Amino acid sequence: MMKATKRKKLESNGWKVGSVEDFLELSSEEVAYIEMKHALSNSLRERRTKGKLSQVEAAKIFKTSQSRVAKMEAGDPSVSIDLLVKSLLALGASPKELAKAIS
Repeated sequence: MMKATKRKKLESNGWKVGSVEDFLELSSEEVAYIEMKHALSNSLRERRTKGKLSQVEAAKIFKTSQSRVAKMEAGDPSVSIDLLVKSLLALGASPKELAKAIS
């Protein structure tokens, strides 16, 4: 969050101050989708590290590459929510844990 004094100074110099959602003109549905995908990516990284698995070891479980696991954990746009959910299930996450992650 930006300090009010800094915001006023920027606005007085002609700058517009807003959110990413405003700048990209995202709908509330798009924002919710992005937030869910981000939560699943974080959950995947947390579950992998708690299980003391490297990305290479996780990739073997998921039958993919280490670079793909890195993209999954980084929330890369090329990674689907479907793939994140399947990967979390492969690491032993329950449906309740998935629901908790995205809520």
